[in-house]
Amino acid sequence: MDFDLSLPYDVLIIGAGPAGSTLARMLAGSGQRIALLNGRTPGKAKVCGGLLAPDAQKVLAAFDLTLPKSVLVDPQIFSVKTIDLEADLVRYYSRFYINADRGRFDDWLRSLVPDGVDKLSGRCAALQRASDGGFVAEVHLPGGGIHALRARCVVGADGAASIVRRSFYRCDIRRYVAIQQWFAADERVSPFYSCIFDPATSESCSWSIHKDGCFLYGGSFLPEHCRENFEKQKQRIAGKYGFRFTEPLRTEACEVFRPARWRDFITGRDGAFLIGEAAGFISPSSFEGISSAILSGKCLARALRGGDLHKAERDYRRAVLPLKWKLRLKCYKRLFMYIPWLRRLVMRSGLMAMHMDIEP
Repeated sequence: MDFDLSLPYDVLIIGAGPAGSTLARMLAGSGQRIALLNGRTPGKAKVCGGLLAPDAQKVLAAFDLTLPKSVLVDPQIFSVKTIDLEADLVRYYSRFYINADRGRFDDWLRSLVPDGVDKLSGRCAALQRASDGGFVAEVHLPGGGIHALRARCVVGADGAASIVRRSFYRCDIRRYVAIQQWFAADERVSPFYSCIFDPATSESCSWSIHKDGCFLYGGSFLPEHCRENFEKQKQRIAGKYGFRFTEPLRTEACEVFRPARWRDFITGRDGAFLIGEAAGFISPSSFEGISSAILSGKCLARALRGGDLHKAERDYRRAVLPLKWKLRLKCYKRLFMYIPWLRRLVMRSGLMAMHMDIEP
């Protein structure tokens, strides 16, 4: 489809994940000219275990959305194997996640955006404020060309690497590098989902999940020596708890935020808004961000529908206040997960753990 890129947009949404797609879908029909810029290759998504947590399921249900079969993958698993590698502790906890293909999930949400929105492909390489108070984005097109897009306001829905946040706001929020590898699944190992804690290599957590004949292993690491620590962690866990690593089919990595302070949450001002992880809306305990992405996209869409940017700024800030509090409180939950002696106290107590009827 051809678009007239010479005309300015009312809203340019940079990033077409759950946050950007939700915003674009809800702004369609508002009488404004909207562009949704997708910088990802179709079928691919950010580093993610691809599990839809109960919060994400609830948000989708509130929109009366049902997942198509094409988004789901095998197997569906009903517990998480929690491992403290250093203390050699294993506990199972009941969890109700939906195992999905994250790339196809994002593609599906994008497919719900009506044709009235200009859905563009390209990477925003530079962004600056124009003399008229609007914005000019330098977009590198997939074929190698470069185009300048003009907009009255811009929305950063582009995750931890957000060019909107880097261009106009502070970026001192704590960040990690998420690394994930895909392996051919070992048919001798029963599929499982796990959460791994290994203070020797990471102050955060790692995860594993089986998907359609593949086994994923990933984790969040401090940027310095991140790949070295990832490989070291794999060596420490290999051959234990059902982990067997072969030659990886592919390796992927991205930045991820971990909000810890109130000022880490930035909604935006003067026509430059942030939603999803770009705004800091991601769980500091589990790194679940899909529910917050969709919720913040919905809140900004409602605020922007009137077209008054100053009023939208106030309305959006108020609308996401409950979300900010919810994520801020998860910082305290994080203490019980990531302080080793507290975590081991909880795990050894067996509190909320499942009794597993597994034959030796």
